[in-house]
Amino acid sequence: MRETPQELNELQALLDASLSRSTSHLRSIINSERSLGAEQLTQVLTGMCTLALATVTTKGEPRISGVDGHFLHGKWHFGTARGAAKARHLAVRPAVSAAHMRGEDLGVFTHGTVEILNPPDGEPAEDWPYLLAYFKDFYGGEDFFDWDNDVVYYRLHPHWMTGYAPDIAKLTAASQS
Repeated sequence: MRETPQELNELQALLDASLSRSTSHLRSIINSERSLGAEQLTQVLTGMCTLALATVTTKGEPRISGVDGHFLHGKWHFGTARGAAKARHLAVRPAVSAAHMRGEDLGVFTHGTVEILNPPDGEPAEDWPYLLAYFKDFYGGEDFFDWDNDVVYYRLHPHWMTGYAPDIAKLTAASQS
């Protein structure tokens, strides 16, 4: 777990607010017994988690693709090739939706906007050196690709997020073993 107490508090407030303003239908499915809290999410969202990421074209058409999601400090981080269609979409329309699902055991759903962490012609995010070291370590070092020119990384700032697990005890026990 990389989250500070403040980050956990902020994430819990977001989860609570998101569920409270959801439809009654959603709240009947993701109720208090099936809703993951901030600490539980950070326990189960470790390493790389495949995300289904939805962006929008210039014509307003939805597009979905997969990205390697990393849940760090209470937010999703992901990258793609600088020339990818999703990178072009996000450059002008930063609103996204993301879902991480593990069969019927876990569903984490997020809506928000992205921040570019390593823009090609601007200052990187303040924590980019820390994140770059994390990604290089995770993906196997310096030679995986040209980190400055080949890839663009994003942080998803959520305005709505929820986590669902029908058996939270089973899920959290599995993540601790």
